[in-house]
Amino acid sequence: MLLAHYPFPHTVKSSLISLQVHSFYSFLLLFPPYPSLGIPFIGKENHSVSLPDIFSLSAQIEVIPCKICGDKSSGIHYGVITCEGCKGFFRRSQQNNASYSCPRQRNCLIDRTNRNRCQHCRLQKCLALGMSRDAVKFGRMSKKQRDSLYAEVQKHQQRLQEQRQQQSGEAEALARVYSSSSISNGLSNLNTETGGTYSNGHVIDLPKSEAYYSVDSAQPSPDQSGIDMTGVKQIKQEPIYDLTSVPNLFSYSSFNSGQLAPGITMTDIDRLAQNIIKSHLETCQYTMEELHQLAWQTHSYEEIKVYQNKTREALWQQCAIQITHAIQYVVEFAKRITGFMDLCQNDQILLLKSGCLEVVLVRMCRAFNPLNNTVLFEGKYGGMQMFKTLGLDDLVNEAFDFAKSLCSLHLTEEEIALFSAAVLISPDRPWLIEPRKVQKLQEKIYFALQHVIQKNHLDDETLAKLIAKLPNITALCNLHGEKLQVFKQSHPEIVNTLFPPLYKELFNPDSTTSCK
Repeated sequence: MLLAHYPFPHTVKSSLISLQVHSFYSFLLLFPPYPSLGIPFIGKENHSVSLPDIFSLSAQIEVIPCKICGDKSSGIHYGVITCEGCKGFFRRSQQNNASYSCPRQRNCLIDRTNRNRCQHCRLQKCLALGMSRDAVKFGRMSKKQRDSLYAEVQKHQQRLQEQRQQQSGEAEALARVYSSSSISNGLSNLNTETGGTYSNGHVIDLPKSEAYYSVDSAQPSPDQSGIDMTGVKQIKQEPIYDLTSVPNLFSYSSFNSGQLAPGITMTDIDRLAQNIIKSHLETCQYTMEELHQLAWQTHSYEEIKVYQNKTREALWQQCAIQITHAIQYVVEFAKRITGFMDLCQNDQILLLKSGCLEVVLVRMCRAFNPLNNTVLFEGKYGGMQMFKTLGLDDLVNEAFDFAKSLCSLHLTEEEIALFSAAVLISPDRPWLIEPRKVQKLQEKIYFALQHVIQKNHLDDETLAKLIAKLPNITALCNLHGEKLQVFKQSHPEIVNTLFPPLYKELFNPDSTTSCK
């Protein structure tokens, strides 16, 4: 349950895989990206506006980014133009009379990338910009306020037009980099929001927006290319590492190119490897530099006691939320892998449902400190004692042991990226329609992984050691599923009402598609 950091709606109890896939598909269609109107209706006659005016202003207001984090806004909430995420965060902070503390210097940057990392600074920014509960009860927009808002809308529209003109020459190149513009099928019909994202143990409203990219981005939105998981909205838009300066990722002389399948060249393998590594680096919650900075920031004794004093139900929910958040990043990682979106929709969904938690486990080794046996959880590192209340000592121990064993291989970021892709794109998943197509893609990934390992390690058994860990990953997933089923039987209301919808759907005990 502690695996890195990351929700699904009602489950459809059916033994037929077609119905299970349809359930997953239908669920995602339940939450179309309709922006909430957020404009207070004006009660006084001398300041009233017509309903068409309200709709017009609401539609235009979304060109103004969220004042708190810069994400796509959905209207005026609590007196300030915000996205759904910041609206939900502020609502919960007021409902719970929350008292947050900043682990740094109380000057954290709050933007789309790191808005969930410091609740204290996020709340202070909300308050500083004028968010308040009174704005909901008594908020009235005067003519002067409306005129000012219209002026700001026009300013952003003009800026948007200028930026689009400047970026027109770059759009085609960006589309090639992210492999999104050519996606016309696959998961493209799953054009929806999941209806709730989660952070720090609380349900958060999902932004009812089209993408995690800014409104002026030349890049297509995730809604246009597949499953749009809101947690992914925090993913860094700009490349973290420039791989274009590395013409040949591999040492070609170290491997006999004759082993490649007919029609596949080393250039193809090199290009695929760079794509996967780039996708991995851009869809990790933390860069390695950030993880190194956090490495010795551990939860204090008092903070650990807070976790231990939580009810079992509350901690289960908190862990489910963190797992779901991590899974949302894995979904975006998958979508960016060259060849994944070329698979049929059925196989894309099955691979994600079956393999997403396995990839989270692999990625967990990045955020695991083997020197003190701690894992990054909600911004700081903590040991197994943090999860004592769960009553899942066997699952927690095995997860920590697995992370430690993977760390012992001293994998590079490139190797973690390629191994994650190989784990996800597995032809052994049941009910695949085109397993041979999946197998061919996985073979190319393993070929690339072997090249990178040969370049980085003197030990030529590293790949064999990685493959030997696959049964452990599957066993961990199955154990997690068993524990969830037991918990659901004793706490059905907790699971059905408080657990993230995505989590419930992915790990539905009645589904035959989970971690086999």
